[in-house]
Amino acid sequence: MSETHATTPVFPPGRYGRRRAGRRLRVLPIVVAALVIVASVALSVRLYHQYGDPDYDAQIVRWTDVTDTRITIEFTVRVPAGGSATCALRARAYDGSAVGQRSVTVAATGDATTIRAAETVDTTARAYVGEVLHCQPPG
Repeated sequence: MSETHATTPVFPPGRYGRRRAGRRLRVLPIVVAALVIVASVALSVRLYHQYGDPDYDAQIVRWTDVTDTRITIEFTVRVPAGGSATCALRARAYDGSAVGQRSVTVAATGDATTIRAAETVDTTARAYVGEVLHCQPPG
């Protein structure tokens, strides 16, 4: 029985296109994937710092004293022990348009981590709902 050795076939030149040599083209998808991962992580970190800080979590309790020129928004905000927060409040009309906006700073007393506040927002028309847009560290 004779042994046959596998050999690389020889193709006629120009008939089947040109053959790619080496592993140079495999590097490009790896570099692109690494850049996409780095960009995704950077974007996630930025958005977390902008919107996801759990130390400054605000909740609406209620809104009262609704007139054609103002609304009182009662809310709670969680802060680090003894800290304070700057919160953006907004009043909206029935059609969803913003009719008033105000930024307020509220401070905790002692070692408290939850602040309850009631703030009045001046409006240009009758408000239908009051909102806390966001709270963040002061400054």
